[in-house]
This record gives sequence, C-alpha cells and structure tokens, in this order.
Amino acid sequence: MLKPNVPLGLPWRQPANPSVKVATQLPSPPEIVLPNNTQTTEAMARTLEATGNYKILRRLVPRSAEPRSATDRIGLIIDLETTSLDTTRNEVLEIAAVKFGYVNDRITSVIGTFQGFQQPSAPIEPAITALTGITDAMVDGHSIDGAALEQFVADTHIVIAHNAAFDRKVAERHWPLFVNCHWACSATGIDWKAHGLSGARLAYLLSECGLFHDAHRALDDCHAVLEILALNLPGTEQSGLASLLDRARCPQHRIWADGAPFALKDTLKQRGYRWNDGTDGRPKAWYVDADAVDAELDYLRKEIYRREDLDIVWRTITSLDRFSSRI
Repeated sequence: MLKPNVPLGLPWRQPANPSVKVATQLPSPPEIVLPNNTQTTEAMARTLEATGNYKILRRLVPRSAEPRSATDRIGLIIDLETTSLDTTRNEVLEIAAVKFGYVNDRITSVIGTFQGFQQPSAPIEPAITALTGITDAMVDGHSIDGAALEQFVADTHIVIAHNAAFDRKVAERHWPLFVNCHWACSATGIDWKAHGLSGARLAYLLSECGLFHDAHRALDDCHAVLEILALNLPGTEQSGLASLLDRARCPQHRIWADGAPFALKDTLKQRGYRWNDGTDGRPKAWYVDADAVDAELDYLRKEIYRREDLDIVWRTITSLDRFSSRI
C-alpha cells in the first residue's frame, strides 16, 4: 500500500478508517542538559562503568610542571614531525619534548616542556599535512632554537620516543647533541602483546589506559607517552617506565648473515631477520638483533652456512647507539 507524501521524519499512525492516511508528529524527547560540574560528570561516568556495559575514556590532562627533586634522574620524551619518512634527507617541521623526573624507575614529576616549529626549504606536501596536521602557515617564519634545545636536553639520562628508530636518526642528523644520549623506544622496548595488548599504536595504548588525547600535535603525543609509562603494565606491579628501562639497559648483538644462501631467505625472515639493501653503507645482507650472541652464531653456522669455522660479522649494541644510523 503506497503512502502519500508527508514531511520527512514524521512517523506513521494507521487511522481507524483505512481509506484515510494521516501523519502524526510524536512529541520530541526532552533535551538532555549535562551538568557543568566535574564531580557530577565523573560520578555519571563511574555509574555507567559500574554496569559493566560501558567503558568511558577520559580526556588526558597534561601534568603541571614542577621543580625536580635533587634525587630525581631525568628522562626526556621526544617527538618529531618531518617533511617525509626518509630519515637521510627529511627536514624537521616540529620538535616537542617533555622532561620528567623519575626515582626507582617510576615517574615522579614533569619538569618542563619544549616545543618549536621550523619552516622547511619547500612547501609542505598535502600528504604530510594530512599526516601531521602541520600547515605552511603554522611554520611560516619559524626556526627551532638549537641553543635552547641543547640546554633543555643537557641533563637528560635517557631519551624516549615512540618510534625511536625514526626519531633518533632524524634528531642526530639535525642536532649532534643527541648522538651521545641513551635512547629507548616506548613502542618496541616493551612487549605489549605479552601483557595482553594487541598493538603498540599510541592512541590504542592510551585508550587501554582509559584516556584519549588530541592527535597530530607532537607535544600532546609526548604527554600521552608519559602517562602510558607512568602506569603499571596490566596484571603487574611494574610501571611501563621500569619495563622500558630494563630493556634499554640490556645490550643486544647485531648479527649479519652476509652471503647467506638465497634459498634460505624465508627461513631467516621467519626467525626475525630483516633485509638491508646496502644503500646506507652497511652490509647488503640479512641481519638480526639477538640477546644471546653465541646461540645465534651457532645457529647460523650449523643451519644456514653449514660451516663450523665461519667468521660472522656482529657487534654489541647498547642504549648509546641503539636506533642510531651509526649501527
């Protein structure tokens, strides 16, 4: 049965006389007015959470800066936005950092923040603006104060980035002061999957902590990393920072499977080896970062090369050179 034209959104009610069709407007639901009161809204959130049917994400509020204690060690969380993903030639658009104090591998305070824009030599590509949120207007006429940055970083014991394999290479190329710093990666330096988390993306980790933040801003990302490291890992009494520092303190050994048979490339890949194409001056070969060097060398000699007396290139990596282009 066809219905006549009626205003959009009006529900139908079948009249007593089926030959007559009418449209009726149901009463509008009452307007919901949320209280402008933090205690009240938090109570509402807790009530919803208590049902077990809701998970509430709270906006991340950055910690206020305060003077460091004399007993604090100093950590630095850093984030860089650049003109491309090529660490050998890209330019820095923005640098942001949060300096924090820690004692017994637990974060105790935020000491200060640093943020600066830099205008690149060419207009920013639209794809980079979409990725970073940075426009030409935001960086126009800006340059990063290298002297102020060096002073800010000078007393740091550890530099942390959520993609240190990228950020360290770029930071060292633009500011040599980062060469002699100890580095750690909050994305790969913690075994997130072992703690029941399915990935290491920053927004995901933050949501698992019950928080959300404004993406795209480098300083916001630094504050997000800080909160993730300040909390205990799921099911443990160990903070994220403690786990990360434990990993950073352990040396690794980079082993090069130079000249390995091509037919065994899939075997090496399944074991965790990665391919280097040689364009960076390092061997054109498969390589792996292993904790136990003797066991890995024994595996290569017996299973890959089938030569017990073969010399294999390897070197020890510590937090002073991990993630650096020098490796």
